[in-house]
Amino acid sequence: MAQRNILLIISGGISAYKCLELVRRLADRHIKVRVVMTQSAQRFITPLSVSALTNDRVFTDLFDLNDEREIGHIRLSRESDLIVVAPATANLIAKMANGLADDLATAVLLATDKPVLVAPAMNPHMWRHKATIRNVEQLRSDGIHVLEPATGEMAEKNESGQGRLPEVPQLVHEIETRLNRGIDYETTGSLRGALAGRHVLITSGPTHEPIDPVRYIANRSSGKQGFALARAAASSGARVTLITGPVTLADPEGVKTIHVQTAEEMLEAVQKALPADISIFAAAVADWRVEKVQAAKIKKTADPKSLSLKLRENPDILKTVASLKQGRPKLVIGFAAETNDVVSFAKKKLKKKGADWIVANDVSHKTGIMGGEHNRVFIIQNTGIQEWPQMSKIKVAQRLMSLAADFLSAHHTSKQDAAQ
Repeated sequence: MAQRNILLIISGGISAYKCLELVRRLADRHIKVRVVMTQSAQRFITPLSVSALTNDRVFTDLFDLNDEREIGHIRLSRESDLIVVAPATANLIAKMANGLADDLATAVLLATDKPVLVAPAMNPHMWRHKATIRNVEQLRSDGIHVLEPATGEMAEKNESGQGRLPEVPQLVHEIETRLNRGIDYETTGSLRGALAGRHVLITSGPTHEPIDPVRYIANRSSGKQGFALARAAASSGARVTLITGPVTLADPEGVKTIHVQTAEEMLEAVQKALPADISIFAAAVADWRVEKVQAAKIKKTADPKSLSLKLRENPDILKTVASLKQGRPKLVIGFAAETNDVVSFAKKKLKKKGADWIVANDVSHKTGIMGGEHNRVFIIQNTGIQEWPQMSKIKVAQRLMSLAADFLSAHHTSKQDAAQ
């Protein structure tokens, strides 16, 4: 495996001590760490301690004559695969959001062309302050991935809430996830940050609508296409929320995965996960649910005709989100699993649901698509129809996310042109 390199920027928070353990754990995973420390960080931990763990010098001064003879801050900003800011104080976040570069850390961050991961740590009141909220939103819109702080007891007496630096295992996981994201699009589906700073919301799998404690109504969805979409979105740098019904698949790495059972639970989870830039509804949601779920298992009777189930229509999750007046995602994509007249039904669904695109496929038994590893889809848009050849579900996911990234980019460009 090629050497993986990160530049760790440590700023002045009490949680800076965790970075000593972080450096050790990264070294265990053969990740090379170089460190920049702010002046404030050096009040909490010493450069000597960090240097002993990295087996390298620690960089602290923008005006170091030896380093800057070779434009040291530019070199530092370009020689790593990933830049990690941990802990990121409210002050450093504010500087980043406003493009300041008055010390080595901020100069490196302004000069870099590498992905940046920020792990905030501060008092809960500072984290909730409107200025910090505004600054974090700016960083995310700039394509910087900002982690959510952990919740718990703070260093200050009788203070608790959201603001703690995430624990070292989570930081290691986040760093490895970003380092391992595909460098080669053809093998891993990476779009090289094409969706960095975006939130992609995906539903997947079936829903199970209970009849009694042992029986339910469901569709034959494996969740494989939805999970492939989640991985492709994460590989492109997006923050991904995957809401899945019952499946046997392992949760994708680097993706926030929420497990639900019923259509109503899925709708509630979707609404809580909004806002999003892209929402993709790949789940095979059961159209109906039993009006009254039985508390005990229904037994056979002497007269089978006496048994009946009264059904109610489930909420239409795709239509609900596509119809939002406020907070509607910029791109809403639905799936249409059909067994005949695929394109015709999909075109009707596009109009009826108010979606931007419909991804349609033939899931009749002869195709082997339902539960299989391959898919053959049509992309139905108001501007036309694309017919894609059969390919793996991973390739479908990669290609769809590439198309979505292009859409958002064009949408952003057209808005800028209109503003001018």
